[in-house]
Amino acid sequence: MSFRLLPTPARRGLLAGTLLALFVAAAWLAHHPATAQSPPAAAGAPGVPVTAATAERRDVPVILRNIGAVQAFQSVLVRARVDGTLDKVLFKEGQDVQPGDKLALIDPRPYQAVLDQNVAKKAQDQVNLVNAQRDLARYQSLVQRDFASRQQVDTQVALVGQLQASVRGDDASIAAAQLNLDFTNITSPIQGRTGLRLVDAGNLIHATDTTGLVSITQIHPIAVIFTMPQQNLPAIQAAMAKGTLPAYAYASSDGTLLDTGELLTMDNNIDPATGTIKLKAKFPNSDNRLWPGQFVAVGLKLGTLTNVVAVASVAVQHGPSGLYVFVVNPDQTVAVRPVEVAQDDGQWAVISKGLEDHVQVVTNGQSRLQSGTHVVATLAKANS
Repeated sequence: MSFRLLPTPARRGLLAGTLLALFVAAAWLAHHPATAQSPPAAAGAPGVPVTAATAERRDVPVILRNIGAVQAFQSVLVRARVDGTLDKVLFKEGQDVQPGDKLALIDPRPYQAVLDQNVAKKAQDQVNLVNAQRDLARYQSLVQRDFASRQQVDTQVALVGQLQASVRGDDASIAAAQLNLDFTNITSPIQGRTGLRLVDAGNLIHATDTTGLVSITQIHPIAVIFTMPQQNLPAIQAAMAKGTLPAYAYASSDGTLLDTGELLTMDNNIDPATGTIKLKAKFPNSDNRLWPGQFVAVGLKLGTLTNVVAVASVAVQHGPSGLYVFVVNPDQTVAVRPVEVAQDDGQWAVISKGLEDHVQVVTNGQSRLQSGTHVVATLAKANS
């Protein structure tokens, strides 16, 4: 088969006719879109997955929360009270001790020798005193018969008094020597737990040493010092007037409850630099979960709000017009509901206005929502 090219004028006419037909077709399609072939309609977009919870009426404790530091009720640095060589260390590091338990022994021999010297001197002075008293009795008998002068009697009375004073001085010296001897036995002054040993046996130690032998810290019970804003002071005082306030110590990392105790007292002034009041709580610490110097989260319970509408704190959002929650409607859409919060302790938010009980609110996934958004809600497990 062979092809024959059209003459040039004919080719130009054919090209022009084709272009004209295409232009007319495009213009017609632009004015008649309904008849043009279109892609199938997209399926409805899936709902936004969220977590929801039900607002409910419950009793909510009124708890003030802040950060605190664990502090020992008593902490003692045990030091030597006499000079000498440290013969023995009688405690183990980390040992629990009671008042009077022996911790260390200083070489007692020099102090025992001093005590023996003072005891011997007292014995000598007592013998001299007895002899002087007998001489005085004889002089008093002779003076009545004019065989002795009054001056001899007076001199002997003075000698007896001098020897009596010497014996009393000996008693004091013996007591001091005995005390120094007792100080060679170093004992625990308080109940607590020993720290790391600061001096080894064999070292020469002095009463003037500042390092000490070991520190002892009381950890049963133990205290937690924390602060609260000054605006909470009237509520705390009013609650304290009704009785003892429970206090809770939580791990600062994950909120685990470490121990339950009670508020002991508050400081006698407000810190003007921070506008806070310092408080002290006491914890039994039977499981040793609180340790001196540890930072913990503290909760102070002032009372209980009964039969109030409450939602999880994470459900309450902050907007330019105030607080609000996303309410899940029966048709699985959400609506913005402004609310007023009477109390929010970080776990439960007490709603005083804007929300009824048995209404579902979004607790997770709010960032993708607006009023009217279709959602797929999963109910969260109820918190106690």
